Amino acid sequence: MQEPYINLDLDPLADGKYMLVVFHVVPKEGHDFLGTASEVAAESSTGSNLRVGTATDFSDHLHALVYKIDEEKNLAWIAYPWEIFDRGGNVQNLLTFVVGNVFGMSDVVALRAVDCWMPKEMLEHYDGPSTTITDMKNYLGIKDRPVLGTIVKPKIGLKAKEFAEVCYQFWSGGGDFVKFDEPQADQSFCPFNECIDEIAEAMERAEQETGDKKVMSVNISAPDFMMMQERAEYVKSKLKPGSFAFLVDGITAGWTALQTARRMWPDVFLHFHRAGHGAFTRKENPIGFSVPFMTMMGRLSGASGMHTGTAGIGKMAGTPGEDIMAAHAALFPESEGHYFTQDWYGMKGMCPIASGGLNPVLLKPYADLVGTTDFITTMGGGVHSHPGGTAKGATALRQACTAWEEGIKLTEYAKDREELATAIEFYTNQVPYTKKYLE
Repeated sequence: MQEPYINLDLDPLADGKYMLVVFHVVPKEGHDFLGTASEVAAESSTGSNLRVGTATDFSDHLHALVYKIDEEKNLAWIAYPWEIFDRGGNVQNLLTFVVGNVFGMSDVVALRAVDCWMPKEMLEHYDGPSTTITDMKNYLGIKDRPVLGTIVKPKIGLKAKEFAEVCYQFWSGGGDFVKFDEPQADQSFCPFNECIDEIAEAMERAEQETGDKKVMSVNISAPDFMMMQERAEYVKSKLKPGSFAFLVDGITAGWTALQTARRMWPDVFLHFHRAGHGAFTRKENPIGFSVPFMTMMGRLSGASGMHTGTAGIGKMAGTPGEDIMAAHAALFPESEGHYFTQDWYGMKGMCPIASGGLNPVLLKPYADLVGTTDFITTMGGGVHSHPGGTAKGATALRQACTAWEEGIKLTEYAKDREELATAIEFYTNQVPYTKKYLE
């Protein structure tokens, strides 16, 4: 037990000095719970496994402190003096402390960061989003509905002209937003610059035909920051301001890549794709962090939008409780977590992005759960597998959205709309979990 890292009488809200984190902790057999929690506090702040002679009075006042425990539920509350974090508003550095080395500790068999809370004094040092969903919706001319999007499918393998044709088909059918699937980059069969050239032409054609503006989210994740910049600047040279977003694979490319993009292009919608997050966030994983915790870090880092799950409705693992909690942590001025209520003190909201097994029938169930129209839905197979093709899949999605907006039963609205009627029949037969959500 490391007693200097325990203060069960601490007032953690005093003076705005502490970031608070709740951990689920399961000690190794034979280890005391409070002692193990104190080891977590030590390892994630100033300490080691032993008291070191190089410590000073000043370094001692920077200890993380266990200030509350619930041993029956295996929960430990730890207060971090946020003064220990990099002064640059560096989320990478924060995570290196809080969920870094502690995951390798031999004293624990389970350790998950479940929830966190940050004072106003700390939040002022972090970027937060610059460009928001409001900016995108204003560009698109959208008010009281979500942004309707898709992912180019197949996931990989289309050549540049084929790739752009998928975008055109979706846009021409009434869709708003198309995104690169997260692995699409600069493959030999689809060179990045050539693909952007084709997308620019397809977008122009779709906008002229529909009279509506369109948006493309382009993956700029790359081996190094210089190449990220090259890709971003090429997109800027080919597409109109407002018509593109920059997608960064925030887990695999890293938090620094994400914050680099936020700071270099603050006027561009920054799309945080969370590929790889399941290694940390799936509930069956003993080591990691929750989806709401990760989402709060995404908002801190300045992402404009972030995937937050489909609340158990689509194909991806997730629960309505945690995914909706994450969506609210992303977007709302105040958000309720598992153990804390976070006031974001004016930090702009980050848009929830819903993807993974959704289709037009499932739009209403998700929209009703999330409780806002400020989200982006990106349906891949739920659009491109429509028996009439991508354009009709996009039309069916738009029709499903209109039915939801107008409060009309989906099957009723579909009676004289062939695209939606076909989608209902197809998806309720082909996707088992869809049928239970049909009104």
